[in-house]
Amino acid sequence: MNTTTLAELAGTLEKAGILISGAPGADVAVCGASCDSRSVSAGELFVCKGAAFRPEFLAGALSSGAVAYLCDEARAAELSRVAPGTPALVTSDLRRAMALCSAQAFGRPDRDLPVVGITGTKGKTTTAYMLRTIVDAACGERSCGMIGTVETYDGVTDEPSRNTTPEAPDLWRHLACARDSRLRAMVMEVSSQALKYDRSYGVDLDVACFLNIGLDHISPVEHADFEDYFTSKLKIFSQCATAVANLDSDHVGRILEAASAAERTLTFGVGRAEADAWADELVPSEEGISFTMHLDGWERRVSLPFPGDFSVSNALAAALCAHLLGIGPDAIARGLAATRVPGRMEFYRSKDRQLTAIVDYAHNRLAFESLLSAVSDCFSGAQVIAVFGAVGGKALERRRDLPEVAARYADYVVLTSDDPWTEDPLDICREMERALPEGFPHEIVVDREEAARRAFELAEGRRSVVLLLAKGHETRQHTRDGYVPCTSDCVLARRGVEEHDRAHPVER
Repeated sequence: MNTTTLAELAGTLEKAGILISGAPGADVAVCGASCDSRSVSAGELFVCKGAAFRPEFLAGALSSGAVAYLCDEARAAELSRVAPGTPALVTSDLRRAMALCSAQAFGRPDRDLPVVGITGTKGKTTTAYMLRTIVDAACGERSCGMIGTVETYDGVTDEPSRNTTPEAPDLWRHLACARDSRLRAMVMEVSSQALKYDRSYGVDLDVACFLNIGLDHISPVEHADFEDYFTSKLKIFSQCATAVANLDSDHVGRILEAASAAERTLTFGVGRAEADAWADELVPSEEGISFTMHLDGWERRVSLPFPGDFSVSNALAAALCAHLLGIGPDAIARGLAATRVPGRMEFYRSKDRQLTAIVDYAHNRLAFESLLSAVSDCFSGAQVIAVFGAVGGKALERRRDLPEVAARYADYVVLTSDDPWTEDPLDICREMERALPEGFPHEIVVDREEAARRAFELAEGRRSVVLLLAKGHETRQHTRDGYVPCTSDCVLARRGVEEHDRAHPVER
């Protein structure tokens, strides 16, 4: 077990210029950190954070074995009365202090484990799964850890994720478990919020991969404007040894400038022979896309079970990261061909091949443009019906962007609910409706399950593609009543195709 002392943690915070005070008991041993009183282990430092924090959380953490606590100056006096005599660290920057203390308390596992961080407006999850599948293909099944939007796997924990990038104590715990489980690598999605609010601060990334940048997450509760969003994303290059950048991204000049903070920068791009990893001879089909990959003097023909040039771009990013981990071309090609991502470009096809349902997490302008244009190209002549909504309380630009993009590629749109939070989902749908061109074929069906049923009903009678967008594998809706259960788009897609098959049996 890795241990440090409260005195050593105080020294770290003092060196960073964010220690206000230490407390008696400085020689107490600390072997981890937590910010959730329900999951504290004996010997850990408890972090008192958040607008919803209550003093009884500290009492609960101490009863579970926490040996000290970390807080900001605003809470120090109150907590000293709640837990008199308990060793404490008081800081002027709680988020940064939480990251620094967690890293040290868990023994800096990032120094004993290859870690790849992936950021971008779209494609993080798919690229992370591609890289994970490549590592597993090369080193054995379940040999690569994952921290991301869909799931968290660290060799000990294997569960659905609550956040794309967890808070610092949880992040460092997962890295420590991966190290102790002797995983071959950890791949993690790094969100703009994680970078802005120092969740991933201090993680020494072997590779930081920047996929792309587009307008997203602009709201009073996320990023004030695009500059704040972009600047937050670029911070990933300040903590990596090798930067990997997409030459096809918007604002590539600024991305490469920020990447120069790393020891070296490698690039990728579709049709970019000047890049370190590039692709040509792309052949799309209804089954996905194939291409020739060029990397470090070798080339391989690769087939992906996903459509679109953007999928090729994600594959290049994953391949280049895998190459930097020492993985060879055969395992790269094998892993890419075998990749499956829950709720991302999942295809469900009827037996008569007249109906295809596609479930994808696309939820911003860049992702909509990439996916819908690829579907339009691959399924020439098919009717395209898109089912989607927009979240409540944030990312307000999506209410304009998503209908505008969908109207360029889809034949029919069904607007529905998508995590409306405190807002009325009908109001959100009506706002999106106003962004559609006048007379564009559409309807509003607020209930998502009914919206999917209606889409499959509209698909009958001709070759069709039904797109269920933005929710993917998720089984909860965020409403004003909290998180309520819902049927996942994957289940809705499977149900729609099965009903079609029953209505149109294929003779064998």
